[in-house]
Amino acid sequence: MTFTALVLDVRGREAESLSDALLEAGALSVSFEETGSAARKPDHPDPGEPASWPLVRLTALCGSELDPEQVLQRACAASGVAIRAHELNSVPDEDWVAKSRSEFGPIRVTPRLWIVPSWNSPPEPDALNLVLDPGLAFGTGSHATTRLCLRWLESRIAGGEAVLDYGCGSGILAIAALKLGASRAVGVDIDPAAVAAAVANARRNGVAGQFLSSGSPLAFTADLVVANILANPLKVLAPILAERCRRGGRLALSGILAAQAEDVAGCYAPWFDFSEPEEEEGWVCLSGTRRWA
Repeated sequence: MTFTALVLDVRGREAESLSDALLEAGALSVSFEETGSAARKPDHPDPGEPASWPLVRLTALCGSELDPEQVLQRACAASGVAIRAHELNSVPDEDWVAKSRSEFGPIRVTPRLWIVPSWNSPPEPDALNLVLDPGLAFGTGSHATTRLCLRWLESRIAGGEAVLDYGCGSGILAIAALKLGASRAVGVDIDPAAVAAAVANARRNGVAGQFLSSGSPLAFTADLVVANILANPLKVLAPILAERCRRGGRLALSGILAAQAEDVAGCYAPWFDFSEPEEEEGWVCLSGTRRWA
């Protein structure tokens, strides 16, 4: 199998968010290295984190099934980082799968909700464990926007709700909704690879989610609608998502930077009343209630 190393330099404060987004976009692993004239010498190591370094070199390893340029475009869009000059280098075949797996472990989202890669044992077997591996579709729990949506679902699902996950990616939100007690969850995505990944992930988790292409007819009104995409698509989708949410139902929107929240909320204002947004790592989740009239 052939691997490609995608190499680029970014500002230190951008490194972690872009790294998370590269992994969500399908990179097998991402490594950090301080670079530039201010880089520490080996005999004077920097005890700080990449965010404290002026310039960081990221190296993302991509498998042969991925287009590294598309991975970079998706990651930059998701993290809000501008696309930088970059290099693509061929990497000799080694056991990169095993090496990359060592960089992914279980993620605790809430006290009772975990995301566990298939090669790990659940740290808490009696918890609600979502089995999910990094792959081609967005949504593995390593990004703040996914965690915000998962916490929102956990706090809103009492049992028996119908849930719509628009822009479902890996299917993680629809799958979590069903495990939390929703009676029905429908996921929609524009990417056929994401729809296929979501179907496989639902089967792996033992739930019966329904996953559709965004071009398929959707005659479905949900109690809870969640969309973790990006600010601009969310603005365009406002009338569609409002139509799919029952009156009195709840809506969660994420993939939104804090500076974009007011603009996005304004597009939904004709239908929804919003609560104070939740924020993590500069990303927000907007939560609103569909008005009765």
